[in-house]
Amino acid sequence: QVQLVESGGGLVQAGGSLKLSCAASLRTFSSYNMGWFRQVPGKEREFVAAISRSGGTTYYADSVKGRFTVSRDNAKNTVSLQMNNLKPEDTAIYYCAAASFGAAQAMGDSLSADYWGQGTQVTVSS
Repeated sequence: QVQLVESGGGLVQAGGSLKLSCAASLRTFSSYNMGWFRQVPGKEREFVAAISRSGGTTYYADSVKGRFTVSRDNAKNTVSLQMNNLKPEDTAIYYCAAASFGAAQAMGDSLSADYWGQGTQVTVSS
């Protein structure tokens, strides 16, 4: 059974930082593009960032470019999202996702993935 388990969410003041982590129980972790999405209750899911299978290519939503950094460790089956200079509008539930199809950018274009985590809450106060 595939599991993606996020951690690291919490409450932070505007301008602060948080680092989210996702542990994946995928047998062939390195064969999946990994991504982060977020959703505010009542709104549509939004793409945040994605990273290619090797980690060599990253892709970001314009709203987080320059503030967030996605990385992965294929030896540990983990993917992380370093979030700096957080803003109140970054408040959402953040989800880790794994996709076996296409390139990393495809996760953002399609807003889809093969597997999803349960989400972790990030709240940024003003």
